[in-house]
Amino acid sequence: MSFENFVLFGNSSNLSNFSRVMPNIKLQSSDGEIFEVDVEIAKASVTIKTMLEDLGMDDDEQEVVPLPNVNSTILKKVIQWATYHQNDPPPPEDDDSKDKRTDDISSWDADFLKVRKENEWCEEK
Repeated sequence: MSFENFVLFGNSSNLSNFSRVMPNIKLQSSDGEIFEVDVEIAKASVTIKTMLEDLGMDDDEQEVVPLPNVNSTILKKVIQWATYHQNDPPPPEDDDSKDKRTDDISSWDADFLKVRKENEWCEEK
């Protein structure tokens, strides 16, 4: 699974409320590496959020969530992106009649998304 297909982010809740301790979740990449991540950051990925809902997992469960189609390199990038954007306002609703813009990407995102032409960081070693 490519980074572009995996990172379908949506707003899952109000992430700016840090007055309570957020539970963590353990995500396991296809190459066996386990990442402990704030559950709300993990749920910023629509793919992970849907998987948790499909599995019927609660936020406080300590089971490891396997991600068999995502290697550790990609999962690190997904977590890094979601962590950086955790306090962003929710994205506007998609309007299929409007053209998608690519000229309003922040400089952090532009630098983050720069990849080698061979997509070396996406390849499994």
